[in-house]
Amino acid sequence: MASLEPLLKFVDRALDRIGVSNGPLIADTLVESVQRRWRRAAFSDESFRAPLNRLIAGYQTEANLGTFGRLSAKWDALRCLTNLIRFDMEEDLEPHIREIQIRRPIFITGLPRSGTTFLHTLLSCDPAILVPRCWQTIFPYPPYGAKRDTRRRLVEKQLRFFQQIAPQLGKLHPMSADSPQECTEITAQVFQSLRYEMTHNVPSYQGWLDNFGHLNAYRFHKRFLQHLQHQHAERGGKSTQWILKCPDHIHALDAIEAVYPDARFVFVHRDPVRVIPSAAKLTEVVRRPFTRFTDPYAIGKQVVARAVEAAEIMLARDRQDGERRIFHLHYAELAERPLATVERFYERFGLNLNDIARMEMMDRIAASRNGNGEYSTETFGLNPRKLCGQFGQYVEHFSVRREVPEWERAGLATAPIAA
Repeated sequence: MASLEPLLKFVDRALDRIGVSNGPLIADTLVESVQRRWRRAAFSDESFRAPLNRLIAGYQTEANLGTFGRLSAKWDALRCLTNLIRFDMEEDLEPHIREIQIRRPIFITGLPRSGTTFLHTLLSCDPAILVPRCWQTIFPYPPYGAKRDTRRRLVEKQLRFFQQIAPQLGKLHPMSADSPQECTEITAQVFQSLRYEMTHNVPSYQGWLDNFGHLNAYRFHKRFLQHLQHQHAERGGKSTQWILKCPDHIHALDAIEAVYPDARFVFVHRDPVRVIPSAAKLTEVVRRPFTRFTDPYAIGKQVVARAVEAAEIMLARDRQDGERRIFHLHYAELAERPLATVERFYERFGLNLNDIARMEMMDRIAASRNGNGEYSTETFGLNPRKLCGQFGQYVEHFSVRREVPEWERAGLATAPIAA
């Protein structure tokens, strides 16, 4: 597939030379434009305004957006605001949506690139399980008044276009409109998501969100699921078992438990020294189309800091988990015995794996590609020996299989995790 990235860069430089600018993004202007379009005086919940202002400030001062990046940021913000308005409109017609129960959801999390997507994809083969699909998270409702629902087709076209401007993405993280989607896309709709720190260099926003916390984001997360479950029931669906997945859930466990007191958790473990370069590469590939400059070393530092934080949280949570609410899985067993791992998952959570779902999963396993490639640590300023020292305690505690030779050279480090 030919890449459109060189063309986008050429257009960006050409527009700069002739002085053409898309102008600054202004949060209030975006909000007011959506309100005018839908003739709404206000949003039912305007807690999104502060994070939106913080995010746009980061876009303006830190993200170094190109023309495509500015247009994409504007489109994305307007899409999210429009979805919020649509939720308000649907709730005006059917207030009971906010009373729908989301019972005993299961949250899959862990280090990025540790096999969580593969596991979630297999589970999504079971029609008795609810997962948020990519097309649903982009457009949770069909266009207002539309006679045909074209959301899947539209999102498929958008994904194909993005893969043309980021052709490496297909190898790193293949996705279709019907793929199960990570929950960062849900929380992004109220502009409180770690998705933004992956797609853009916005450290001021990132720092603000870390201090502010994720409680409001997961309150909206529940509201989002209520709307999806409402539509599922209207189509005759009986399922109510949600399985959600995102590595970033690990950074918001307290918020998840506050919103979903009966939530259950799966931690997936994999060698951090193997996954961190892959996560850094994915961040670089996703970020590149939006910005005029990417700093691989800064990306590497950011990814390591988040991974260290995640490892610390998993260690602390496991030590506190007297009731054994957390189910631990390893990438090695998932890669080598995927169906047996899924069967253990079903047994642990009291789910029924029927023959139809089992066959669908077997077909998906046969079509899957193992591994996610080798990526350079040096490109991102990473020292594998240092990473072994930083994550030695995590690897030892969870008996994680070591996948890189640096562990043998460094020995199994047991020093406390430190960034």
